[in-house]
Amino acid sequence: MNNLAKLNSTVTEGGVYRREVLLPFSKAIDRDLANLVKSGHLEKLSGGLYYKPQKTRYGNLPPNEGELIKAFLRDDYYLRYSWNDYNKLGLGLTQNYNRQVVYNQKRHGLFLLGSTYFDFRRPARGFPIKLTTEFLLVDLVNNLNELAEDSNTIKENIKKNYSKFKKHKVMEYVKKYGKIATRKFFAEITT
Repeated sequence: MNNLAKLNSTVTEGGVYRREVLLPFSKAIDRDLANLVKSGHLEKLSGGLYYKPQKTRYGNLPPNEGELIKAFLRDDYYLRYSWNDYNKLGLGLTQNYNRQVVYNQKRHGLFLLGSTYFDFRRPARGFPIKLTTEFLLVDLVNNLNELAEDSNTIKENIKKNYSKFKKHKVMEYVKKYGKIATRKFFAEITT
């Protein structure tokens, strides 16, 4: 079995791989990866990041976003969500955003991986492991200055609808993850 066939048999459909993980399976890794991409056996997602397409009768499936992020970060400690999730809070938000936010401890910046933009952020205050409604509310206030919505209207809607949320959880998240302005805002509405 030649190097190219050995490398191709190593990767499984639907898998996302970093170049360095594939190094032991080829003596000329860059040439072999380029040939696998050219032949359609692999897709290059980003520098050093490859995907073995999972084929269906309707075409190739995109990579699993969780596996993609995990391979990109070389870590599985992250929190992925979309600013579109803010719309689910029932506060009258209507904007749609074409970006996935990924809180993590390693990378920051806007990256195109495959066909999706990911906004990698390293929040100084940290982040929870699981996305909750109460964390989303705190995060919304943290990011108000970046949203296309009117911040004063959002704040008024939060005040009107605050009773819908678990107040003790909101205040726990405010204390752990809230920016100074976020802490002031919630201190005002809880007194």
